[in-house]
Amino acid sequence: MTDIDVSSMSEKDLKNKVNDLRTQIGHHERELKAIYRELKLHRTNTDELKEKRDSLNSQVREITTKAKGIRSKRDSINAKIASLKASRNEVNEKTRQFSDNISDLKTKRDGLNKLSKGSVETLSKAYAADIDLFLNADIPLKHEADLFERLLDLKERLGAAFDANDIHQKLVETFEASKEVFESREDFGDEISKLAEESQKYHLEMIDLYNQADELRKAADTAHTQISEKYSVTSPIREKIDPLKKKITLLRDELGIYLEKLNDIQVEKDGKKQEEHLVIAKEKLEKSGRLSLEDLKLLMDKGDLKF
Repeated sequence: MTDIDVSSMSEKDLKNKVNDLRTQIGHHERELKAIYRELKLHRTNTDELKEKRDSLNSQVREITTKAKGIRSKRDSINAKIASLKASRNEVNEKTRQFSDNISDLKTKRDGLNKLSKGSVETLSKAYAADIDLFLNADIPLKHEADLFERLLDLKERLGAAFDANDIHQKLVETFEASKEVFESREDFGDEISKLAEESQKYHLEMIDLYNQADELRKAADTAHTQISEKYSVTSPIREKIDPLKKKITLLRDELGIYLEKLNDIQVEKDGKKQEEHLVIAKEKLEKSGRLSLEDLKLLMDKGDLKF
């Protein structure tokens, strides 16, 4: 079976083969279960069947009660998840607001820097020097008028420089304030993920218990209808078991080969999709700087963007 060559098979052919194998396995498993049920009926006399039926019904009640308790735990965890998701949505809205605010502050600061064309220190020295010249120096009237115009320009630029500094300080403070909010998103994600795993564990346990209860109930019903029957010939039925088990084992081995190949194909697809997303996110960052939260997370995860 390990000699099967799947290297040239298409994804569609692989999926078709997997579905076909699963259908065969399911058919054989159902057939095997039917054989076991039939054997059980054949080897049990009437009194044993009655005792078994009553015992099975008792187990059904116990398992159903246990399943209800587990369902209650699952629902409680799901309620916590819903609450955390609501809180996470609020945090996401805050991060969006922070991002918008930071972007607006950067735009205002950069605009003021273009207007000031210099730092507060440089412009203050120039303004002070010109004021001193204007007030104390004996200069021609024409020169004095030009100097006055320059003082007005310097004053406006100096005001823009001060405003730019103020906005820059607000920008720094906003960055610091946003760190905790951005970090809390990961905390929510981790907590939700852990609770989701726990909820899924309880859910699967609950489903398994209900399936067990259903199987037991079916067996109890079968025992009830077969109380007056008794069979003695079991050899021909038993002879079917080992060949069926062997068929199922061989089919599962073959199924594993095709599933492994399909998984390799999916992993490759996911890798290509993430790389394409990364390229697009980088282009958006270079062209407009406007990124979605998903783009931002991808770039940060890949180390292409740092705050």
